[in-house]
Amino acid sequence: MTLADQAAMTERQDGRVTDEQPSRPKRRTFTAAYKARILAAYDALPEGSPERGALMRKERLYHSHIEHWRKQQENGTLTASTGKPKKDAAADDLARLRAENKKLKAANQKLAGELGKTKTALDIAGKAFALLQDISSSADSDAN
Repeated sequence: MTLADQAAMTERQDGRVTDEQPSRPKRRTFTAAYKARILAAYDALPEGSPERGALMRKERLYHSHIEHWRKQQENGTLTASTGKPKKDAAADDLARLRAENKKLKAANQKLAGELGKTKTALDIAGKAFALLQDISSSADSDAN
């Protein structure tokens, strides 16, 4: 057994050793009530005090959590976070319309390119026809 194999082996809580990989940790979610409670507790402590840091360590939070939640609270959008923002019908509709717009623009670009090629081909065919007419008329005049 190699060191890599040994590192892959994990000991389960019941004491048995398995070679299955542990599952990925789940993202934490916070309810709106929890966010409001933490913000109130954080704001109640004096600014710059070590108690604020202790609260953050105890709750396993970062200062960015507090800043983000404070902005949400000021905007009136403090809701429970699941890691993904909730989409409303208008946002879904807007996303669908944007995707459709992107497809239509791509199709328009493709068709514009094809139109350019067609115009060029018609121009070449017209010039070839005119050249052949000139050759034909000069051949007819030479024959007379």
